[in-house]
Amino acid sequence: MKTELIIFDLDGTILNTLEDLADSTNYALVANQLPQRTMEEVRSFVGNGIKKLIDRAVPEGCKDTIVDKVFADFKEHYEKHCADKTRPYDGILELLGELQNKKYHLAVVSNKADFAVQELCETYFSGKFEYVVGERKGIRRKPYPDSVLEVLDKLQINKENAVYVGDSEVDIETAKNAGIKMICVEWGFRDRAYLMKQGAENFAASPIEIYRFLD
Repeated sequence: MKTELIIFDLDGTILNTLEDLADSTNYALVANQLPQRTMEEVRSFVGNGIKKLIDRAVPEGCKDTIVDKVFADFKEHYEKHCADKTRPYDGILELLGELQNKKYHLAVVSNKADFAVQELCETYFSGKFEYVVGERKGIRRKPYPDSVLEVLDKLQINKENAVYVGDSEVDIETAKNAGIKMICVEWGFRDRAYLMKQGAENFAASPIEIYRFLD
């Protein structure tokens, strides 16, 4: 079936957001007299939304009230600083431009808070995507397929004509649950060996290699 729609994950796929996520995480931890986390620890914590990031970053045994306060401090800081160090990965802007020229439909589905997804996509990819969604209240986040199915419905594209591009085990499971083809990128927050163990089959070592999987 001909590919008509390409849905991208955000963090670790088209945007390198790790430094800003780590900075806001550590700001919130320090503000609550808790130990900081390394960049690699934060890398391993991301993928299931910012609440899960903070749940993982806070030391085990902390009271729920402390976790909630760290989460609130993180959100306040990240809303102001989500684009301080974040940048598109090399080759992504060129890829999106080429895909647009070839008349593919493009969208973003992320577990990042919707306010940040909207801001970052407008800042770095203005005009590139037809539909952009992040984590929202009342909508099950990935790996549930709800937001992917929402995109398919809004753009009136059949599952057989869509592909999902991501960098994590959450993305692999999301594509599976949505019933669409998956492409894993090798430049994101999880390495190839780990993704293969999670069932990944299609890998792109650079943005241009995504073309190999488009019909």
